[in-house]
Amino acid sequence: MTGKYEFKPGLAENFKYDFPAGIVVFLVAVPLCLGIALASNAPLFSGLIAGIVGGIIVTLFSGSELSVSGPAAGLTVIVASSIAKLGSFEAFLAAVVIAGGLQILFGVMQAGVIGDYVPNSVIKGMLAAIGIIIIIKQFPYALGHSTGQYDDREDIEFLQHYGEDSAFAQLIATLFDISPTATLITLISIILLVVWEKPFLQRYSFFKIVPGPLAVVFLGIIINQLFIALFPEAPSLHLTKEKAQLVSLPVFENPTYLLQSLTLPDFSALMRKDTYIVALTLAVVASLETLLSVEAVDKLDPFKRISDTDKELRAQGIGNIVSGLLGGLPMTAVIVRSSANIYAGARTRTSAFVHGVFLLLAVALIPNVLNMIPLASLAAILITVGYKLASVKLFKAMYKTGGEQFLAFITTIIAIVFTDLLIGIFIGSAVAIFFVLRVYHHSAITMINQDNYYLIRFNKDMSFVNKAELKEQLAKIPDNSLVIIEGTKAVFIDRDIYEVVDDFREAGKYRNITVELKYMDSKSLPLFPDFNKNDKRRLKNGVVQETASGK
Repeated sequence: MTGKYEFKPGLAENFKYDFPAGIVVFLVAVPLCLGIALASNAPLFSGLIAGIVGGIIVTLFSGSELSVSGPAAGLTVIVASSIAKLGSFEAFLAAVVIAGGLQILFGVMQAGVIGDYVPNSVIKGMLAAIGIIIIIKQFPYALGHSTGQYDDREDIEFLQHYGEDSAFAQLIATLFDISPTATLITLISIILLVVWEKPFLQRYSFFKIVPGPLAVVFLGIIINQLFIALFPEAPSLHLTKEKAQLVSLPVFENPTYLLQSLTLPDFSALMRKDTYIVALTLAVVASLETLLSVEAVDKLDPFKRISDTDKELRAQGIGNIVSGLLGGLPMTAVIVRSSANIYAGARTRTSAFVHGVFLLLAVALIPNVLNMIPLASLAAILITVGYKLASVKLFKAMYKTGGEQFLAFITTIIAIVFTDLLIGIFIGSAVAIFFVLRVYHHSAITMINQDNYYLIRFNKDMSFVNKAELKEQLAKIPDNSLVIIEGTKAVFIDRDIYEVVDDFREAGKYRNITVELKYMDSKSLPLFPDFNKNDKRRLKNGVVQETASGK
């Protein structure tokens, strides 16, 4: 029992909570699955397939009771660039299957702690960069650009290209092909999504029960149908499927035809090296996003259950294999749907399963309704998602954490935008590690002196990273000095440090410098060949003495 809640395990005991929560998650998931597929330059149907597999398959094997899996905004950039790199969506699906296998391997290798080793500044920078790119990518859809696609290149590299065919040039060209209806839907939808979450509306049960994205979708449908009815002679005001301004899903005369419409992976792509690079990138980033989401879910869980992260990685791997085989996008555990699940009162994984079943029923039974959704509505949803990933509040918060954190954060964003996701993460991590080493380097050694008496204290474990600082401090010591090197606080001292001390000790013999090593016998003696014979005999009370004259 935790707080005011009492958790009773079992399907029957929790179904009255899980079923309505599953309906809420389903309503949240429909526009997100479609929107993320849109942002990924992938078939919209693939987003729904990933949502179905995430709800039904992953839930069965998951290590988390309340997380919900499906297509993730954090993968849109990788998916779009990978489809362009591999040349076809079918080839990309083969990479998704391989990525799933790698995730299972990660789980078997107990790599569930991998998320703890990536600096938070880099993770937040990665998500912020993805948010910025998502926002820019959605402008053509938000403005109703009639081609529906403004650039099929690797979208993450949109700032690297120049000239008439650049993504920016095509983005500017979009401004000369604007649909008033789409623009109106986008503006109203963004305002509605922002206001929907305000406390003064959340006090009312209607706004708590009905998700904002669902309201935006219905609003978009209503506005477009009104324009069609009121202005039949003005086709420029109509959003149509022919102009690629509406959702386009296959319609099945019979639900059994659903299987015939699935896109199958092209396994001939497995003969290409870049397929495996894409698969590894997907596996690493999807696993990282899953682990971060699961950690957040555990914090929100009212019963404070701890998820099995290794089991979750295996479940995600199984899900991605199935999704790839059926023509779906790669998936992760996603925090938006997971938090909606928790706030809707879910208690077990049954709610996620219910949401997956309802997604399947919607695809099989009401595709015509889904095909009435304007892409401008989905663009508005994704623009708000992108802003949440790259909000002004986030930049201010990162700035307040300190210069080192902020620089790593900004570097990651710039590197991802100007190169690609994987290179950007490596560059951001290198900057973050540099500052960690810099702090470690400058705080490991303290040196104080009075006249020609010097005390050098190791404040922590010493490794090769501290060689430069130690040499710098030793170089300041004048001739005819007594130097005490004290290692009480160091549990481990690297061989490189011993060698620096030994070199200084040897050189000190010619400068009349006396060196005393205090409380370093168990750490240094086995690695000092000179000490092993002569100096070890004079070890007393943890102190070794060596004088310039050798006495």
